[in-house]
Amino acid sequence: MLVLGIETSCDETAASVVERCPSSGMIRELSSVVASQESIHAPWGGVVPEAASRAHAERWLGVVRLALSRAGATLDSIDGIAVATQPGLIGSLLVGVSAAKGLAWALGKPLIGVDHVVAHLVAAEIGAEPTPLPAIGLVASGGHSSLLRLGAGGSIRLVGHTVDDAAGEAFDKAAAILGLPHPGGPHLEELAERGDPRALTFSVPHVQDGLGYSFSGYKTALLYAVRGAPARRDARGVAESAPPEPLTEQRRADLAASFQHAVVHALVRGIRKAVEREREDLGAAGAVEPTRAIVIGGGVCANRLLRERVESLGAHLGLPVRMPPPRYCTDNAAMIAAAGAHRLARGERDDLSLSAHSVSALVRGHRGRPLQGSHP
Repeated sequence: MLVLGIETSCDETAASVVERCPSSGMIRELSSVVASQESIHAPWGGVVPEAASRAHAERWLGVVRLALSRAGATLDSIDGIAVATQPGLIGSLLVGVSAAKGLAWALGKPLIGVDHVVAHLVAAEIGAEPTPLPAIGLVASGGHSSLLRLGAGGSIRLVGHTVDDAAGEAFDKAAAILGLPHPGGPHLEELAERGDPRALTFSVPHVQDGLGYSFSGYKTALLYAVRGAPARRDARGVAESAPPEPLTEQRRADLAASFQHAVVHALVRGIRKAVEREREDLGAAGAVEPTRAIVIGGGVCANRLLRERVESLGAHLGLPVRMPPPRYCTDNAAMIAAAGAHRLARGERDDLSLSAHSVSALVRGHRGRPLQGSHP
């Protein structure tokens, strides 16, 4: 089975062709093309939505043609067309969804919508054995920080998510505070290698019974460490404030290391809490199937410290850890095609009423309790 995937959720125009083995369910990438918009957005220190949409509209057809050419495939040989429909920048998503719908209609091919968040976890299966289920999954990227429980038969349950900044967003903002270029995450990681992670202590907020995330306070604490805390008035009404330490190059590295350590600690703690909670439920009721694996995905999961800590956690809990190689952590169309291939193999497809949404259905439907959904 050959599936063409299209990804335009943010600032990467991507297309990929994957092949799914009908017997084993394994996914093999035949091509993956990504047209980066980094040079477009770098001068502004972040993604400009209108510029991103315009670039997608200009590039998607060329990217699709190149992906097909590299895979040695044609539109006629494709069995289905998968496209990221949520979450993301709505204008950017609409470019990809419109392109996929036009191709599907013109060619008479199945159309498959894919949730970008869940696709990040499917990325760990490209060129590898399918993830043992049930599994606890972490998606950490510039726009998402979510804990999911992936169950057998395609079920998915939202366990926890960020209530403010996502982990990748926090890294980018921290990098900006430290004077690092965009995109900030990789630059902050590089700087952190020369720093002391114990130089600054961050308090970890207790969110959603320990299963949620909040990173905005980390950013504020870093800002105060760099620029100084706001002045406070004493009993006489006199403003008092202590100047910050000089921001030497070593101080910048220490702050970067401390910030990275705090974010990674919070992410790993959430995974550990989720697994422990599942085991508690299993012991109490006996009706919950035990977690068999940990899987992570998303741009932040390319971070070396996070990968090391998750591997250590898996060894401590006696669970295998599945994570995509770094090139599949950032936005790409191979994960969209892979997730679409799984849906297509189950006989699922969408009609031409398929639409784009800026927020994942997992979060849209969450009202303080886990949401049952569909796992590609």
